[in-house]
Amino acid sequence: MSERIQALHALRAFEVASRYGSFTRAAQELALTQGAVSHHVKTLEDLFGCSLFERRGPKLHLTEHGRLLAQELKVGFKIIENACALLRQDRYGLRLKAPSTLTVRWLLRALDGFKKLDDTCSVQLSSVWMDIDSVDFYSEPYDCAILLGNGRFPADVESCKLFDEWLIPVCHPDYLPNPSADLEVLAHCDLLHPSPDRRDWRRWLARLDALHIGIDRGQVFDTLDQGISAAQQGLGISVVDLVLASADVAGGRLITPFKQAVSTGDGYYMTWLKSSPKARQMHKLRDYLLSQVPQALNRDLNYLYA
Repeated sequence: MSERIQALHALRAFEVASRYGSFTRAAQELALTQGAVSHHVKTLEDLFGCSLFERRGPKLHLTEHGRLLAQELKVGFKIIENACALLRQDRYGLRLKAPSTLTVRWLLRALDGFKKLDDTCSVQLSSVWMDIDSVDFYSEPYDCAILLGNGRFPADVESCKLFDEWLIPVCHPDYLPNPSADLEVLAHCDLLHPSPDRRDWRRWLARLDALHIGIDRGQVFDTLDQGISAAQQGLGISVVDLVLASADVAGGRLITPFKQAVSTGDGYYMTWLKSSPKARQMHKLRDYLLSQVPQALNRDLNYLYA
């Protein structure tokens, strides 16, 4: 039994080192010395008769055998963690990761309604700025996440699309007193960019064959929420996600001067591990969020697929 316990410690040390590519980082996480982590890995290499790491420069790199072992251990230790989580105090609660703009513009309101509807399933929300939406359920402390993406997730991840991303320009009602379908008016407007790479304006104009209208001007922001706020203040025209701006459009705080909404092919997906012991709670939250997506979007718009 003692040998089995020692082997488990060694496997854990190897799995953490494989994630960081560093014995030093693994030692810090496990509260061990670097030498102890190195010794654990050497024990496994002697046991299996093969090398698990190779050094190329300052960082460790997994060998083929190391990759195979790390892949399986990642899943195995997550199963152990899930089993232990069931005995913790909040065994029915969910830890949810979500993008900051989605949180501010839609999710907070939806979760407040969920809490009032079902107080047996609490949701601890972490609102995170992500340049590219991602989650690693094996190393991050979340049970589920809502991500903007194309729907292609790892085989061990369950996903459900909540709504598609549709891009459309918006501005304050007074910014363009006489909205026109003529895109050329944009050449004389202040363009607001919700991301530093200006990709949203580029994608919208490309779908309308209007890339000749320059986008290398105007204020650049880090988030969609900042772009929406700037448009509300009359500082220019921003491209936004139609669903996330729907409350402001419906309330008259923003208008859509052009009626073409362009699909990006991406959508917001709720994701979680297929092996999660909290599947029942996931399904309850998923079903409620689906019921909260605005269904009656502006019927006057022309929806264009990318």
